[in-house]
Amino acid sequence: MSLEVCVLASGSSGNCIYVASNKTRILIDAGLSAKQVAIRLDQIGVIPESINGICISHEHGDHIGGIRVLQKRHGIPIYSNAGTLNGIMRQPKSNEISVKVFQTGSAFEIGDITVEPFSVPHDAYEPVGFRLSAEGTSVGSVTDLGMPTALVRDKLRGCKAIVVESNHDEDLLREAPRPWPLKQRIRSRQGHLSNIDAARLISESATEHLEHVFLAHLSSDCNSPDTAMRTVASQLRLDGLEHINLEISHAGRISSLWKPGCNHQPAAAI
Repeated sequence: MSLEVCVLASGSSGNCIYVASNKTRILIDAGLSAKQVAIRLDQIGVIPESINGICISHEHGDHIGGIRVLQKRHGIPIYSNAGTLNGIMRQPKSNEISVKVFQTGSAFEIGDITVEPFSVPHDAYEPVGFRLSAEGTSVGSVTDLGMPTALVRDKLRGCKAIVVESNHDEDLLREAPRPWPLKQRIRSRQGHLSNIDAARLISESATEHLEHVFLAHLSSDCNSPDTAMRTVASQLRLDGLEHINLEISHAGRISSLWKPGCNHQPAAAI
């Protein structure tokens, strides 16, 4: 095994991604309760005490909700950049959290996994995506971003698996009974990625190495799994990328456990 990935939860109620090598286990974000994180890790045969670090993408509650208790109970190191730490320190009981600070744009090591944090456009202090590499395999994660950028495409290129936001359908967002300022925020360049933009990002960053894509952070009222899957699969088919498996990640249950070279056949493969 070089790297394996499981999306433990994805959505506005909480986000958490498990990435592991032969020697190292990492969480990207921990927006669930510590209890829920432990329950979902148990479903893939992992205990919280074996996690070597939690890498935080940004300080919003659906990404950091469980970090304080996870660290207190299990002694898990937490990693963030300075901007995100500033945001975390504004949260209740934040003085109880110990954080190792990384620099956006500079790779660092957790065990045998190289972590590359890179800037993404989102309405947070210093939001990042991550590229994680071990033993010649790379995976990428961009769960909250308002628009694709050249940097994001570059960091996802060559990955074997990626977790990418596919937040909303543009028509459903337009018709949703939400306040207009909220709709504007979601559609802004610092908001959230639409299905169409997610499809284009995947297509523009895909190489022959890309095996599996987890579509993440789907809106409960401005999207649906069928809509997201249909939009993204259609674009990939047009671009001759039928070799890529697509999988919807959910708020209420874990995804498949992806491993490189395995012939994953999720319920909605293209």
